[in-house]
Amino acid sequence: MTLEPAPLASAAFMLTAAALVAGTTLLAKVAGEAGLHPLQISQGRFLFAFIGIATTAFILRYRLTQPNLPIHAARSLAGWLGITLTFAAIQFIPLADATAISFLNPVFAMLLAIPILGEKVGPWRWLAAAIALTGGMILLRPGSGALEAGALLAFAAAFAMGIEVTVIKFLTGRERPLQILFVNNAMGLTIATLAVLATGVWTLPAPSTWAVLAALGGMMALAQSCFIQSLRRADASFATPFFYTTLVFAALYDGVVFGTWPSPTSALGAGVILAGGALLAWREGRLKPRPE
Repeated sequence: MTLEPAPLASAAFMLTAAALVAGTTLLAKVAGEAGLHPLQISQGRFLFAFIGIATTAFILRYRLTQPNLPIHAARSLAGWLGITLTFAAIQFIPLADATAISFLNPVFAMLLAIPILGEKVGPWRWLAAAIALTGGMILLRPGSGALEAGALLAFAAAFAMGIEVTVIKFLTGRERPLQILFVNNAMGLTIATLAVLATGVWTLPAPSTWAVLAALGGMMALAQSCFIQSLRRADASFATPFFYTTLVFAALYDGVVFGTWPSPTSALGAGVILAGGALLAWREGRLKPRPE
């Protein structure tokens, strides 16, 4: 069902999604501090997110309608890899830095769309990509040890998420939101479980850590739902920039909980990335075909 445009509701849903996504990275860092491997944290995220989404589907008596399983599998593999690498990165670098680097994923999606989707990229979009990548280079901090290693992990995570964004374009408009969430989290849980079993990194968490993983999964499922609800009520070019507030929430959470506040270099790099991302979002909105 198509909803009437509701910009204020769209913005509220997207801001809520941003706060929740930042919260999941905070909880992932807490789980890492408790000794869990990033692969196990990722598996817990998918486990509890799937429980929540499957429960919703059961209550609504929802039926799947011919999901495109190969496309879902590619999307889920890229999404799992992106999430896992992000959870690994935040063990080395501040949440705000990892979050800022994650905003490079639209740039990587744009670059990947050239060979995969055959899209043409004009000078404005190239400029936006160059600006955003410059911000990423600032955050990389060459030669700074752990920061460099963590930033490289975050870069790899952003690239994997860019692949996910590119692949999900094949699903947009073809399948319903709850079906996409259900299949994605089911496949993500399968991939994550196989990964922890194959590597032997799974350990029995303490009860408090189980609670952290449950909250992480629940928050991620709710964030995904809010994100979709936002895009149903306004154009992506309007709604997506509100998601950049994830960086603000991540910096706030990291400062309050871990006492880690953004350095001037972090603020500069994040600002440059956001400038490039905002320019890219603006250009995407201008390029969107107008209805007849």
